Amino acid sequence: MKYVPNILTVIRLLLVPVFAIVYFSRTDHAHYIALFIFLIAGFTDYLDGYLARKYKIISKFGTVLDPLADKLMLLTALGSLAVNDAIPMLLFLLFLAKEIFMIIAGTILWYREERMVIPSKLPGKAATALSMFTVIMLIIFPGNKIFIGILIVALVLKLIALLTYVKVYKNRSQN
Repeated sequence: MKYVPNILTVIRLLLVPVFAIVYFSRTDHAHYIALFIFLIAGFTDYLDGYLARKYKIISKFGTVLDPLADKLMLLTALGSLAVNDAIPMLLFLLFLAKEIFMIIAGTILWYREERMVIPSKLPGKAATALSMFTVIMLIIFPGNKIFIGILIVALVLKLIALLTYVKVYKNRSQN
């Protein structure tokens, strides 16, 4: 049981390229099959977090890799939607810039002497959940203006989360 959450995270990472390959395949109902892959990835995210907390088997590996897997899956789905003109490319690029910044900042914090990992806070979790929901809806209803608006709200929440992480880092580094 000790390694199950990390195994689920690795499976989620492996699903990232599978999502893109399926999404852009010429297979009948490719987008819906990709949606199913996206939903499986979301379920493994929920399950690995649940198991890690329930059995108190939270690891540094999982703490680092889990959000990376989430970011890569979300960016892959958003990029796929942007390439298909289901969302504006600028919106994808804003998500991409924010997430690249978080990945670089997280890597720097990890490789410093203190191996600092800033855990997710409520704004970040809410933004991720809203982003995931909106991606699902935009795969089903590409280009829907309401869901694009909700995706913009999710981006704003992600930026608020970014400010929260910066505040947590400043507080920890001053101690």
